Amino acid sequence: MGKGGRGIDAGALRLISVEIAAARAKDTQLAIVIGAGNIWRGAKDGGGMIDRVTSDNMGMMATMMNSLALQAALEKEGVPTRVQTAIHVMQLAEPFIRRRAIRHLEKGRVVIFAGGTGNPYFTTDTAAALRASEIEAQALLKATQVDGVYTDDPRANPKARPIKEISCAQALQRNLRFMDSSALSLCRENHIPITVFNLHVKGNIKLAVAGKRVGTLVS
Repeated sequence: MGKGGRGIDAGALRLISVEIAAARAKDTQLAIVIGAGNIWRGAKDGGGMIDRVTSDNMGMMATMMNSLALQAALEKEGVPTRVQTAIHVMQLAEPFIRRRAIRHLEKGRVVIFAGGTGNPYFTTDTAAALRASEIEAQALLKATQVDGVYTDDPRANPKARPIKEISCAQALQRNLRFMDSSALSLCRENHIPITVFNLHVKGNIKLAVAGKRVGTLVS
């Protein structure tokens, strides 16, 4: 949403698409899971008028809007893409089919996974961990608003200290809230390392995709 309160900011969209295009490499297969906080923030936006299940369904639909916007921006940068969704919207995107997703990746396309898990009560983090497990990804890269994992929220606590490396078990034990526990547990069970890094630093996506040390490694 850029500097605006809501919606899709064209400048922010272009910045992200340019960074993703620069991160692509011949020997890399890249899939993306996208949230919808710029459009709908779940139960928080319901104001008590909209129940949790309906609110989550609205959020999953909002990820479709973001996914289509990112697809259009990436293709303007010359990046071939496919959007696959956990919610059936046949006129707009393919349904999520694991084998088809893997085939797209093998052909050099960037696959954008929309619609979360297709079920309420699950976060974007859990959707990312689930898709990473299903396609047997070598790593999960979490692009955030801060430089990595901290001992506390650095935006609220100036004394929070950065953590360069931590295990999933330690993160769960210490109740660090950079990612929900379901997502961390999935990555732990499937031996998928997580890199948490700042989305807004130019070149960070490319470094993360290349396996360079950037942000925090959660192993």
